[in-house]
Amino acid sequence: MFSELARTVAAGQELGPEGMPGLVDALGDAAQPVSERADFLIAWAIRGETPAEVAALASELRNRSVAVPLSESFRQSREILDVCGTGGDRLNTFNISTTVALVCAAAGVPVAKHGNRAITSKSGSADVLEALGIPLDLSPEAAARAIEEVQFAFLFAPRFHPAFKGIAPVRALCAERGQRTIFNRLGPLLNPARPSAQLLGVSRTEWVEPMAKTLQALGLRRGMVVSGEVPGHGTLDELSTLGTNHVAEFYQDRGFSASSGSASDFPLIPATLADLEGGSAADNAAIIVRILDGADRGPRRDAVLLNAAAALFVGARVRSMSQGWDLAEKLLQDRTVLKTLESLRQTR
Repeated sequence: MFSELARTVAAGQELGPEGMPGLVDALGDAAQPVSERADFLIAWAIRGETPAEVAALASELRNRSVAVPLSESFRQSREILDVCGTGGDRLNTFNISTTVALVCAAAGVPVAKHGNRAITSKSGSADVLEALGIPLDLSPEAAARAIEEVQFAFLFAPRFHPAFKGIAPVRALCAERGQRTIFNRLGPLLNPARPSAQLLGVSRTEWVEPMAKTLQALGLRRGMVVSGEVPGHGTLDELSTLGTNHVAEFYQDRGFSASSGSASDFPLIPATLADLEGGSAADNAAIIVRILDGADRGPRRDAVLLNAAAALFVGARVRSMSQGWDLAEKLLQDRTVLKTLESLRQTR
């Protein structure tokens, strides 16, 4: 099966949505040789997965996930936001998007934060939230209550995606070979709460527009995909305070657009990549607390404010990124975000 599929994608043929259920079954089938499954994924990656293919596979995997039972009235009354990155930039920054998610929750934007433990960094979103004392083991029902009542829940990916168990050995072999696959991009697309709005950071500039089109194809109402340059080092899966940002965004009322530019309109403190570096989960938790309690008002705080400005705009809490910056700054200054963190530690 996989030899034929590898030839199909190598010939440039697109895989349609009708074949995705069988493909997911086969990728997780222990009777299929791991090497053949890996060879197919690598051939697909070399040819280049199209936005339609990524959306179709993401849709199938989301259909197999454990759903978060949010009420329909809640869904229709506001935007439900996810803020995350693909990872893989290998620049060892602290957990910026996780900090931003806390700011958004403090602003009253319901956040369904979907994530996992670290793969290419020292501290993934699950690792740092655990170090901050926020529960990772919420049931789907408890997660829905938390999103509706306290505007935040962390959805630990392994708990919500049983289909991934059989695929894990294939992903591991691809990683051993040093080859990215479609699964490097799928994680942020598989939120089981089905958010209506998403700020997504990608570590490769060429992924910006395709990933935005994929989010749009999955039915989100509002989305922004970003990749930020760090001169001399590469690109962040965040908006960068250090260089040019590449952005693709879409909104129900204004369509799709793509642009590039710096964050020079914002009052940024001059900084280098070293000013944004993190460490272990415990180190990053301490960094986040210092930002939230006002002890750190430097470049790390600026990175949070810039990305929070975008997230609050995508989440329809503000009408511009400028308003988003001001609101995020106010919430940090009056310790509202710190109080939100303290309340989230009690979530069960």
